[in-house]
Amino acid sequence: MRKDFGVKTWLYPMPVFIVAAYDDNGVPNAMNAAWGGIYTDNMVGMCISEVHKTTQNILKTRAFTVGMATADTAVPCDYVGIVSGNKIADKVSKAGFTTVKSSHVNAPIIENLPMALECELVSYDKETCFMTGKIVNVSVDEAVITADGKIDVEKLRPITYDPSNHAYRVIGEKVGEAFSDGKKLK
Repeated sequence: MRKDFGVKTWLYPMPVFIVAAYDDNGVPNAMNAAWGGIYTDNMVGMCISEVHKTTQNILKTRAFTVGMATADTAVPCDYVGIVSGNKIADKVSKAGFTTVKSSHVNAPIIENLPMALECELVSYDKETCFMTGKIVNVSVDEAVITADGKIDVEKLRPITYDPSNHAYRVIGEKVGEAFSDGKKLK
């Protein structure tokens, strides 16, 4: 038996992105964005309202980073989502985050987040609030990279947003081999 919920913005997993950009004075700002994902081979897409300070910064600088929120950073990642950069100056440092300027785009990388997409703004639709960015580089902290040069998801511990329960959940358990397990049914 199934239960109907009507139209909801529920999808699993829903990544927790921390989007960061510089303001006019070079001060980093960041926001928590859950409505996004890979858009094409080299682009990320997300819905973020124009009223956000981070969105305004991106529209001016035309660059941003997308950090992956992790289990270890859930509290500061939630903080940058519930506090407005339009009201709280330097909320990034108040969250306890440290930043470094990306060497690929004019945007801050939050060093506390072990993985970041470094992006150039491609488009922003003010009517739908849909933004696309070209991924120029992906940078990953060596602490979450395996000996053979791959990302260790169990060390990364990315979190997903559970929209039905308003909770963050950790991702990590391996349950199969992609592009392989289905061969058993051939």
